[in-house]
Amino acid sequence: MPPAAPTKRVNLRTPEVMEEVQAAVESHYHSPMVERLRAAGGVGRFGDVTVRLAKQFGFCYGVERAIDLAYAARKVFADRNIYLVGEIIHNPDVNAQLAAMGIRTLSGPCKLTDIDKLSPDDVVIIPAFGAEVAVQDRIKQRGCQIVDTTCGDVMSVWKRVRQYANDGVTSIIHGKADHEETRATSSRARSTGGAGHFLVVYNLAETDAVCSYLSNGGDRDEFLAKFRQACSEGFDPDVHLQKIGVANQTTMLRSETEEVQRRLRAAVVARDGVDDNFRVFDTICGATQERQDALLEMLAAPPDLMLVVGGYNSSNTTHLADMAKEKAPTYFILNAGCLESTDRIRHFDTQAHQEVSASDWLPCGPICVGITAGASCPSNLIEDVLLRLLELKGIAGPAVV
Repeated sequence: MPPAAPTKRVNLRTPEVMEEVQAAVESHYHSPMVERLRAAGGVGRFGDVTVRLAKQFGFCYGVERAIDLAYAARKVFADRNIYLVGEIIHNPDVNAQLAAMGIRTLSGPCKLTDIDKLSPDDVVIIPAFGAEVAVQDRIKQRGCQIVDTTCGDVMSVWKRVRQYANDGVTSIIHGKADHEETRATSSRARSTGGAGHFLVVYNLAETDAVCSYLSNGGDRDEFLAKFRQACSEGFDPDVHLQKIGVANQTTMLRSETEEVQRRLRAAVVARDGVDDNFRVFDTICGATQERQDALLEMLAAPPDLMLVVGGYNSSNTTHLADMAKEKAPTYFILNAGCLESTDRIRHFDTQAHQEVSASDWLPCGPICVGITAGASCPSNLIEDVLLRLLELKGIAGPAVV
């Protein structure tokens, strides 16, 4: 079908609209209790419970912007159908709130079938992770009004992989191949003409497999079988690993990304004698790094236990949980409902990739509890967790002492 006429740009962020949006967002996600704790240096004492909040946690600017634009779209296009490509962010409570506002999610494994049913009167929101080129092109063809909430840090990665493709350099992307952001980035790594190539590595083991092939060669078919779900169409390791450039999903663990870069550079040097065929550019999100750094600072004097709050499919929250459990008993929880009793807590096991239960998790007597949250977790959920924790310890009242 031929492209529809471009839709007229609409300014959603007028002062009048944003005043109402801010009021609505604050009523849904703000926490006076959390703000009081921030003002008190992140430390609160409630009876025999000491609570320490990480210096940086919760909503980042990109998430706040995405939510603001979604709320603004609902207000400005009050009489139109509004759809969202996937999830606005990785937090089920926030996505449920948008659904309650009548913002519907385009469903299906690749979402293209549903896009074919859209009309020019419909409004489509692109989430903070961005969307694949093919998805956005199909939406444009339908003539829909597009509200793009893609994070600026993500778009910086897109710029980098496009440049790699234009220069004949294959993008090695450190990330999760099936994550929305990485899929969106991978599609940009194909370049405008589709000539570019990419390979996604999730961890150091996969990185080492690539390094081994770079340095020593190997079984081409075996290599392609290993990465069949994580490389571009037509990828040939004997051809497309000659020149490589590293990029990453913005929410990955910085220390691991840096190690991926180091190992790949070393492999290229081992093969070529120089690193002329290797490129790298730091594309870790600033907010992700701030939250990781703040957690490391807290863990320098580990609390008795750590609660990490956020969506189970949130990459940056998962990395916070993995960092914390190296230093303290850690529970990665979705919300206050996971704190079922003093003897039982439901939490996400990042290795088994499923929710599990633990018993005897909450010590008796005085205790210091550290709390942090991923960049997609609103403050009201953190308050709910804290109040539930105090309830289980038999302590009433949220006042900071």
